[in-house]
Amino acid sequence: FQSLNVYDEVTVSMAGTLEIEPLGEWATIIPTDNTNLAWKAAELVAAAYGVEPNFHISINKRIPVAAGLAGGSADGAAALVACDAVLGSALSRVQLDEMASQLGSDVPFMLRGGCALGQGRGHLLSPVMTRGSFHWVLATFREGLSTAAMYAKLDDQRRTKDGIDLTPDPQVPEAVLHALARGDAQLLGAALFNDLQGPAIATRPALKSALDFGMDYGALGCVVSGSGPTCAFLVADESKAIDLVIALMGSGLVDHALHAHGPVHGARVIPR
Repeated sequence: FQSLNVYDEVTVSMAGTLEIEPLGEWATIIPTDNTNLAWKAAELVAAAYGVEPNFHISINKRIPVAAGLAGGSADGAAALVACDAVLGSALSRVQLDEMASQLGSDVPFMLRGGCALGQGRGHLLSPVMTRGSFHWVLATFREGLSTAAMYAKLDDQRRTKDGIDLTPDPQVPEAVLHALARGDAQLLGAALFNDLQGPAIATRPALKSALDFGMDYGALGCVVSGSGPTCAFLVADESKAIDLVIALMGSGLVDHALHAHGPVHGARVIPR
């Protein structure tokens, strides 16, 4: 995991009942019921305090939805921190981490931020030493991909006609850890991989065109982010990132592109 400076803003206040108010360009497709991790986070925090979850939660959505960027998990982590703050900040970090694990595999990292190695479901985190900052270009698409569908397709790809599961044992990505420790973007670019990239490209072949375009333009490495469809390009510096953003936006291959850098902090309270 590496956290980037692309944020949603979650604002929590007391209300007569639990309610979610979506804001921003993705507002129309954000769930406003208990399928939203922010809703579930509010219920967990309220239960820990022994009160009703009567919160108004507004989510100003900047992270694209269903894009493989863990935006829903980020909102869950932010809601944990914000609801706790509204009720007095009495919960320990251990309690918040346990709640995050209940919400989903990516949520514990969204609380922590930085760089971390995820094991188990992804919720067992080990901090990763990282030097410097890494510059990324994120190419996004209006139409998302289903995480569950991508995992199902990966399972199918790893299963023989006789039903034998060929899933390899997970390995610690030593080349990635080495590159991060050195702060070497070129080494990191060469070490990038994602097992879900194959299923994502098989489902949406146009992703390969975008990935190839970015590499031809000079990216140090590229990978489909999470379960897709976002394509992440690692570049040498901010100037190279801006150039690639402009090129991708003019290519007609993607719906949007933006520059981001990391690692940065995880979910935190911003005083008003």
